Amino acid sequence: MLLPGFLLLLWLPTLLAHHGPPHWGGPHTHGTPRCYSAEELPLGQAPPHLLARGARWEQALPVALVSSLEAAGRGRQEGAPAWTRCAALRSEQVLEADVHERSISPWRYRVDTDEDRYPRKLAFAECLCRGCISARTGRESPALNSVQLHQSLLVLRRRPCSRDGAGAPTPGAFAFHAEFIRVPVGCTCVLPRSEAR
Repeated sequence: MLLPGFLLLLWLPTLLAHHGPPHWGGPHTHGTPRCYSAEELPLGQAPPHLLARGARWEQALPVALVSSLEAAGRGRQEGAPAWTRCAALRSEQVLEADVHERSISPWRYRVDTDEDRYPRKLAFAECLCRGCISARTGRESPALNSVQLHQSLLVLRRRPCSRDGAGAPTPGAFAFHAEFIRVPVGCTCVLPRSEAR
């Protein structure tokens, strides 16, 4: 189910490289983003015409994971703690675990919240180890380094704007601007750099 979202993430940068960012203003704006008041568009919402014509954010992995992470967080308040550090792996513990827990470069997800961004909440991956887990010993080894894998994601950014076009921002007014951000989506193992750190 998450595969279409992953493919969308790979396809969007190519599309936009050829055609430029989508037109985020309302009709008849001629390239100028529409300036909204807080009454027109409450915090945390995006204009319906942008959602209809823009990227399908709900299919993107960093968006799709948020609801399950929040549900798991509520469950953890009553039960077992989340993975928060690099731990020794034992085969009996990881047989039924998710990929991010079975990896020799394990990671966890956290929900990143930005009130001026749409989507407001995204799942960011965080590596749990500096090194990587040895498949032989099950313990962390400095022979390899854990590094984040990033994906470019198209988001909308709220910025102050002028409702009368005079140049000075109108208090509480904002427009949406498209931008790409780098979202950490997982971790992998790499050879360490040769120079000492």
